[in-house]
Amino acid sequence: MLSLSTPLIISRVLTLIIALTVHEFSHAFVADRFGDDTPRLMGRLTLNPLKHLDVMGSLLLIVAGFGWAKPVPVNPVKLREHSKSAFMWVSIAGPASNLLLACLAAIPIRFNLIPAFPTVSFLPSMMDFLVTFFVINLLLMVFNLMPLPPLDGEKILEFLLPESWAAQYAKIKPFGPILLLAVVFVLPRFGIDIFGSIMTPVLRFFQIVLLGG
Repeated sequence: MLSLSTPLIISRVLTLIIALTVHEFSHAFVADRFGDDTPRLMGRLTLNPLKHLDVMGSLLLIVAGFGWAKPVPVNPVKLREHSKSAFMWVSIAGPASNLLLACLAAIPIRFNLIPAFPTVSFLPSMMDFLVTFFVINLLLMVFNLMPLPPLDGEKILEFLLPESWAAQYAKIKPFGPILLLAVVFVLPRFGIDIFGSIMTPVLRFFQIVLLGG
């Protein structure tokens, strides 16, 4: 049975509240700027975590280090009326916000700006929290950029594909959730960790670029 320390759980919970809330708010904010008032009408144009968090997605983040929130409802018709690329920018906004949060966490780590607080056994140190925050935000970014429904990467890829390819991709879309579950949960049991093989070099790249090695 997986055992998590109290400080790690606290770090992941705090990261969950901040990262997923900002992620979904970013989708809502960009959609609103592109003329779709659906997120505003549904109460999602807010930084109130209670409006965004999903129970199962939150629990998975605590246990596994990644998860999801309630998808922000958008109206593609209203977005297309403003710009053909609007839906893509709305989709990019979420992962981009996680990258920004990771960059913000990297600043005090890299430049040793972390204040020294008295150690409390059940609380994470500021360094431990920032490292967890850094890693999980990158995990969320990469996870959501995977080109499988219902993730953000699917909408981005759909916009970028030529029409002939998009038609073929549309045939795969109904199986997206099943393929996603297979990639994340089933294939690793057979030694095929697609997500891990993508995430490891990405983490290493940002560790070098943002943390200095």
